[in-house]
Amino acid sequence: MDFESKVISREISQLLWEMEKTVGTAESCTGGRIAEAIIAVPGASKYFKGGIISYIDEIKESLLGVDPEVIAENTAVCEEVAKQMVKGACKALNTDYALASTGYAGPTGGPKDIPIGTIWLACGNQEQQVTMMIQEDHGRDINLAIATNKVMQMFLEYLKTENKTEVEG
Repeated sequence: MDFESKVISREISQLLWEMEKTVGTAESCTGGRIAEAIIAVPGASKYFKGGIISYIDEIKESLLGVDPEVIAENTAVCEEVAKQMVKGACKALNTDYALASTGYAGPTGGPKDIPIGTIWLACGNQEQQVTMMIQEDHGRDINLAIATNKVMQMFLEYLKTENKTEVEG
């Protein structure tokens, strides 16, 4: 893990400790890399409950409650599936927050209209999710590293907003 990722993980850890909140992951293409980034900080067992690696649609549907009709209409690589993965992970893991990824990391996969390197990321809670799509193909390993780093950055910003709201509220 690079230095920037460790700094982000530490900041996330600090906020979750202060807020006394929990987090889990729902990962498809990243296959556990997001969970690995979260637990890189000692003491993560205080706030990280676990993760679901839902590499195939069947697991997205059965464990995370992703709507099969959404997958049939849009493929599993779309914004709505990423959002449903966050909601499903929060429910299945009984967490306050979750991070999710679904995409085509390469070197093959996906329909012609969704290029390799397209990855949807999401984080949030059951009521509110934020999303980001990345479309960069730098090869499988780099695509997955970028996706992991970006979802961690996105979650850090989300937590900062949530923490500010809690403090002001």
